This record gives sequence, structure tokens and C-alpha cells, in this order.
Amino acid sequence: MKTLHLLLALALSISTASLAESPKLDSIPLRDIDGKETTLQPFAGKVLLIVNVASECGHTPQYTGLEYLWRKYRDKGLVVLGFPSNDFGEQEPGSSADIKKFCTSRYEVTFPMFEKVRIKGAEQHPLYAALTGPKSSLPGEVQWNFGKILVGKNGQVVARFDSDTEPDSTAMLDAVEKALGAK
Repeated sequence: MKTLHLLLALALSISTASLAESPKLDSIPLRDIDGKETTLQPFAGKVLLIVNVASECGHTPQYTGLEYLWRKYRDKGLVVLGFPSNDFGEQEPGSSADIKKFCTSRYEVTFPMFEKVRIKGAEQHPLYAALTGPKSSLPGEVQWNFGKILVGKNGQVVARFDSDTEPDSTAMLDAVEKALGAK
């Protein structure tokens, strides 16, 4: 009987521990826009603005505002990260090479970009599962292209903005400055 209780206690502690722990954002495997395996580890301790982007969307001109944020705040600790996705209206149909060429030639994007990922559904990328899932500090599905998720220096989601929020809006600038400790 003691053995049964011990096994039950062990099983319960293992399942409780696995439920309580979610992967750290900086340990989730990713591929950059050039196909190189990476993680968010190089950005540990920084404020991250994670954006699902698309080249053929009405919000695509927001690349300009995202690049503005990147240039304005990168020396203060902000990193803008672009994650192309074809999940919403199939508005990102191109290859990584096509996406990179489009972003750099049309919008002069210099912030880090990654390979196309799934933002929602059964094949959702683990990064977005962590950012939007029930263990996130601000859970809920991304609703459309150019959804913005602001992650604080501690790796926790601190703010979310929908597609209609322009990167240079007062709300966005205030949230970035607060996360950076400037406000």
C-alpha cells in the first residue's frame, strides 16, 4: 500500500510540475529568415515586440512604423521581431527569400525576421502557443496580421495590440517606454 501511495504521489508531482512549467521563450527553437537555427536567447533581458507580418495585407505599410520603433529604441533595449505567417487570408504566400527581398527593398527592414510560422491552429508554432496560450500573462488568439505582442525583460507578455494599432501610436510608444523603464 505504501508503494502505491508513493507511486501516486510521484505521478501527481510529475504531472503538476509539467502543468506549472511552460517553456521559456528564449529556449524555443526557431529559424531566422535565412533558415539558420536559432532561439530568442540572443535577446534575453531585452524588451521584445513580436509581430506576425504579411506582405500582401492592408496593414503591410506598418513595416515602416516597426522599423521606426526598432531604430528609435534598439539602443535602449527594444528588439522588434517579425514572424511572417500565411494564416490570415493567405496574405504571406512567398518563400523566405521572397519575404526578405520584399521587406528589405520595399520597407528597408533591418530588424530581425524569421521563417514563416503558424500563428494559430493545430500546427501553431510553440512560440505562439507560449505567447497566446493559457499560461501566458495575456492569453488569447492573435486575430489578424500585424498583431503585436510586447514581452518584458523578464520574458513575460506585458501588452498586446491588434492590427489596427499603428506601431508609432501613443499607446504603443507608451507601452514600449514603460517596458524599457523609461516611463
